[in-house]
Amino acid sequence: MTSTLISSPHVPRVNRVDRVMLQVLLALMPGVLAMIWFFGWGVLVNVILAVGFAVLAEALVLLLRRRPVLPALGDLSAVVTAVLFAISIPPTLPWWMTLLGMLFAIVLVKQLYGGLGYNPFNPAMAAYVFLLVSYPVAMTNWLAPELLSGIDLSFSDSLAMILHQVLPAGVDWDAVTAATPLDEMRTQLDEQLTIAEIRDQSALWGVFGGRGWEWISAAFLLGGLYLLWRRTITWHIPVSMLAGLLSLATLFWLIDPQTHPFPAFHLFSGAAILGAFFIATDPVTATTTRRGQLIYGACIGATVFVIRTWGGYPDAVAFAVLLMNIAAPTIDYYTQPRVFGHGRERAR
Repeated sequence: MTSTLISSPHVPRVNRVDRVMLQVLLALMPGVLAMIWFFGWGVLVNVILAVGFAVLAEALVLLLRRRPVLPALGDLSAVVTAVLFAISIPPTLPWWMTLLGMLFAIVLVKQLYGGLGYNPFNPAMAAYVFLLVSYPVAMTNWLAPELLSGIDLSFSDSLAMILHQVLPAGVDWDAVTAATPLDEMRTQLDEQLTIAEIRDQSALWGVFGGRGWEWISAAFLLGGLYLLWRRTITWHIPVSMLAGLLSLATLFWLIDPQTHPFPAFHLFSGAAILGAFFIATDPVTATTTRRGQLIYGACIGATVFVIRTWGGYPDAVAFAVLLMNIAAPTIDYYTQPRVFGHGRERAR
């Protein structure tokens, strides 16, 4: 009787970087398509520009460093960074700001530290915060969803707005732009209005969050569940982040529902779901231990609520992620699992 001996490792497939990044890009597609549907072709233009600038910047830096270009570009990490950045910025952002953001993300945040695997901060979020701090007006000047503005901008119209800041004839900026739901809610609360008064005076609101934004968040949730199903990510960071955000939101809503919106508002009005499944789970800048990931995610969620409620920036996901990127090595250090076979030494 003969048998075939199969040696280790017994791994069904190779978990390569390019495959992981491709899964992330596929999971992002429902949310990207939803953003294009509600905010127009400017989202697609931003994605195209950001990907082009990111790939070009990475290729130039690799050439200057005398490193192989094609293998680094083939891992698709620059493309993922570009797409995450592009869907975080307003659909009318001037093209040169997108260029600045990609240069900052790829050259300074990623390659300056040694490339993929060495960057301590999430490149896309670092670039977003860099532009938000430097150009706050442009970075908060969002398009109103087309279902509210009633203006259907063609691809050429969106391209002209981004490249030349030129609007179609007979259309002004006030007609196509609006505050985000988080920004509008924060501004109106600062003016001492109640939640009920805020929701009654504007058509911006849907069931839980902003109209259009609810469907976009749901689409990103669908993509996040796909990543969990494919085991591209684990549940620890997304669940703990959303739980940290919802727990504080629920507590303050129960204390005073007239000055704190319903907890679901925090999930379906900004980048909370996008951040939980696609940004906070970045394997390079996040924690690696299971206990550490629970702490890391919960702290991000709590920080998002604190900044949204009392800080100066209405969304806060990018700031919360970058702050916890700093803490990730320390969290990993104190949450290392005990090595099997090593018990506590007996006191002599």
